[in-house]
Amino acid sequence: MVVTTESRRWVALPVFLVAVALVAVIGSLAASGAGAEYLALERPAWAPPQWLFGPVWTVLYIMIAMAGWLTWTARGWSRALTAYAVQLVLNAAWTPLFFAAGWYGVAFAELCLLWIAIVATIVLMWPVKRPAALLMAPYLVWVTYAGALNLAIWQLN
Repeated sequence: MVVTTESRRWVALPVFLVAVALVAVIGSLAASGAGAEYLALERPAWAPPQWLFGPVWTVLYIMIAMAGWLTWTARGWSRALTAYAVQLVLNAAWTPLFFAAGWYGVAFAELCLLWIAIVATIVLMWPVKRPAALLMAPYLVWVTYAGALNLAIWQLN
């Protein structure tokens, strides 16, 4: 079998899906019992219902993986993918800080760093592959909302 550039392109997609899935798994392991903990917290009136987090993150993680893959297929490893990797690490770190450790203030500070990393990723992806940058936009919106929620929970608890 001849390995072409096109086949290598498609082989990389599962790599990005697995990388993002690992971030999700780290979060889910650190968040065992998070549903009950979330319900026990004082939350603002605008907090989403607990059941919404799973579906939202599933869609976002697929979009994040696709964004990374599209960027890689356009240029290979680049500064955009370095920023992408940084934001994945920061994403994985938030859940253990918030749920496992209960460090709401530290989690908020970490989430601010995540927000900056996502913005940097979008800015760096834009000239490489605009659809990839656009796929990251809903993630930025959700993390902005999550940051406001994290801050409110920190203040209330």
